[in-house]
Amino acid sequence: MPCYNFFTVFDLYLYSMKQYPMFSKWLNTGYIIIAVLAIGCDSNSNKADLQKQNDSLKQALAQAYKPGLGEFMSAIQVHHAKLWFAGQNQNWELATFEMGEIQESVDDINKYCTDRPEIKSLPMLYPALDSLNNAVKMKSLKQFQPAFIMLTKTCNSCHQTTHHGFNEIKIPDTPPFTNQDFKAK
Repeated sequence: MPCYNFFTVFDLYLYSMKQYPMFSKWLNTGYIIIAVLAIGCDSNSNKADLQKQNDSLKQALAQAYKPGLGEFMSAIQVHHAKLWFAGQNQNWELATFEMGEIQESVDDINKYCTDRPEIKSLPMLYPALDSLNNAVKMKSLKQFQPAFIMLTKTCNSCHQTTHHGFNEIKIPDTPPFTNQDFKAK
């Protein structure tokens, strides 16, 4: 049975939790098993084997799936559309949820897409998101509609700035999903 140095495993655990927090459930389980094995190991185990195992785990983590900017933007586009229909139907609970999903995607872009120059323009969305979030919190359709229009225009301004003007966002005509009821309950 392989022997793992507890401190090496712990260092790798901290590194992977920082780099890949979205996989925390799986990482926690795997590292707990390895830590239990490490406790029973001889402290004089072969350092070369430990280094090889450490390198192998780091390589596996480096090759783990990481969503790209396009996946996040597609998710935002879906939530943008769903938010419109939630607001139009004054379903403020659903609108609050969709605002949270958009914010989560923006946060994930900032965390996982640091290598993309486009994210430097992302802060231009914050005032529009804040305005829309306030309208949703106030449950005001009168404030929601212009705030949503401002967000949509800001998305397009960002696309222009980042040379993605071909990707023009608009207020949706039809719900993105026909199997969802947007009316408030």
